[in-house]
Amino acid sequence: MRGRILRLSLATLEAALAAALAVTLVGCAATKSETATTSKEDKTPIKIGAVVSLTGTYAGLGEPEKNTIEMEVARINEAGGVNGRPIEVIIEDDATDDAKANAAASKLIEKDGVVAVIGATGTGGTMAMRDVITRAAVPQVSMAGGTVITNPTAELVWATPWSNTIVAPFEIAAMQKDGIKKVALISDTGGFGKDGRAVFTEAAKKAGLEIVSDQTFNPSDADMSAQLTNIKKSGAQAIVIWNAGKEASTVVKNAKDLGIELPLYGSHGNARKEFIDGAGQAAEGFRFAAGKILMPEAYGKDSEAYKVATDFVSRYETEFGAPPSTFAGHAYDALYIVVDAAKRVKGDVTPESLSAEIAKTSGLVGIGGTFTFSDTDHNGLTANDLTLYEVKDGNWSIVQ
Repeated sequence: MRGRILRLSLATLEAALAAALAVTLVGCAATKSETATTSKEDKTPIKIGAVVSLTGTYAGLGEPEKNTIEMEVARINEAGGVNGRPIEVIIEDDATDDAKANAAASKLIEKDGVVAVIGATGTGGTMAMRDVITRAAVPQVSMAGGTVITNPTAELVWATPWSNTIVAPFEIAAMQKDGIKKVALISDTGGFGKDGRAVFTEAAKKAGLEIVSDQTFNPSDADMSAQLTNIKKSGAQAIVIWNAGKEASTVVKNAKDLGIELPLYGSHGNARKEFIDGAGQAAEGFRFAAGKILMPEAYGKDSEAYKVATDFVSRYETEFGAPPSTFAGHAYDALYIVVDAAKRVKGDVTPESLSAEIAKTSGLVGIGGTFTFSDTDHNGLTANDLTLYEVKDGNWSIVQ
């Protein structure tokens, strides 16, 4: 009897052990399956959208922005991406058209499922996306310098260039230092030009600088001789051009053809070699305020900003055969603001979690300056990030 009981007990024990082993194996299989799934999910790209002007009047701005984004995305992914996940930037051309910028943002958000939108190149395109951005609750980092983009602040919108509210007073102070009391203003009717005209007019009034002629032109206009003829008779001591497109070159060439020898000042929208190439000799002496990347020694050679900028300039020149413009810098800053925030996200990177981290950006050294955002400042730059330049012998020089 005892032998039978023992045999039954052994049989029962063997069955129990077999059952336990089966459960363990199933558990291990499940764990392996879950690990594989988690690993796969961790390797899916973080999708970011970018709306740039590759055609139209802002094509000269959009091309270096696209170049920069693609170059830096490859570099980021080669270094391991964002917390082990690659990033994928889907680039759309808005053709310097507000309606197309809006459509591009809708496509990126609704079809491609991006967690953030970089862009647009221009102020008009940036503002045209506002309803889409707000409705979808997706963060946007603009590469345009219109004041309206960040003033008043919008919860989901930030910008990387120095706004017109920083640049206009900076340039006015420089003009007054040179003894200029009366100026003529000529601006385009697009988003950036219209915003710049309003800001410059208000800043001039506060500073006691008189605007004796206020002229406008439409984007893509081919001749501004009529406006400049009015300026020539106005008694102005200098001409201020507020425009970021190729038309600025036309303005300075027309002025030279009309025999106007007044000092010429421009916005940060003219901080690109295409302006000099388009204007030729007429660009000599042209002054404008922009960031320090055009001549990186302006950062201070012992600074972290100098190291960041010179590394970027070197890599960009090697890749594209020419130095980067300030617009390339705007794209660099916009991309890294998003990427830096994504690295700080704990858990899944969603539009909501990403927005929360972008808002906390502090002390981020970029090309345009060092970015620190707050509830009331979604640009994070100051006049200390600007330098006054002059075109001399077909290139930039710093005005001391």
